[in-house]
Amino acid sequence: MHAVQLGGSHYAQYLGMSAGVAALIISCQPLLTAAVASRFLNERLAPGQWAGVFIGLAGVTLVVWHKIDLREVTAGSLAGTLVALAGVTSATLYQKVFSPRSDLKAAAVIQFAASLAVLAPLALAVEGFKFTWAWEMAAAIAFLVIFASILGVMVLYWLLRHGGAARVTSMMYLPPVFAVALELALFGVAPGWLTVLGMAVACGGVAMTVWSPRWRSSTS
Repeated sequence: MHAVQLGGSHYAQYLGMSAGVAALIISCQPLLTAAVASRFLNERLAPGQWAGVFIGLAGVTLVVWHKIDLREVTAGSLAGTLVALAGVTSATLYQKVFSPRSDLKAAAVIQFAASLAVLAPLALAVEGFKFTWAWEMAAAIAFLVIFASILGVMVLYWLLRHGGAARVTSMMYLPPVFAVALELALFGVAPGWLTVLGMAVACGGVAMTVWSPRWRSSTS
C-alpha cells in the first residue's frame, strides 16, 4: 500500500510527470476495483453504480484538467504511476478478502516496516539519502505520515469492513476535491469554473456509487 503506491506515484513526479496526470491515473483505482470486484468478489453493481464510477472519474478529470501536461510523460514516469495504481488496488482488495478483521494498529506497523525495508535501500542507493532539512519538509512529511498514511489508510480499511470494495474505493475520487478546498483555505488560490464543475461532478459520482438504493453488495 505505502511503498508501491506512494513510491511509484512520487517517483513518477520526480521523473517529471505533472501532478495532474499522476492524480488522474491513480484516480482510476475505483474503476479498476469495481471491475475486479464485480468479476471475482461477486459484488453486483447496478447500472447506476457503474454510471457513478465513470461520472466520478470524469469529475476528477475536470478538477485536475489545468494541471495535466502530457508533454512531460515518459515511459518511466508512466510505468511508475501504473505500478502505483496496481499497488493500491491490489492492496485494497487483499485487505478486503484476506484480512478484513485485522487489528488496524498492527497493520499500520507492519506496512511501515515493509515500506522501510523496500524504500530505505532504494533511497540510499539511488539518491545517497541526501536531503536539506527545512520546516516545510518536516510539515509535509508529518502530514503524509499522520493523515495520509496512518489515519487515511485506517479509515479506508475500517470502511472496507462495512461495505463493498467498489463502494468504498469510489471515495478515492474525493481527495482532489479536498485538495482544491485546502488550496483555497491555506493559499487563497480560487478555483476556476471548470474546477468547480469538476468538484460537483465528482461528488455526484461518489453519491451515486455510495447511496444508490438499487445497489446491494454481497459483502455488506
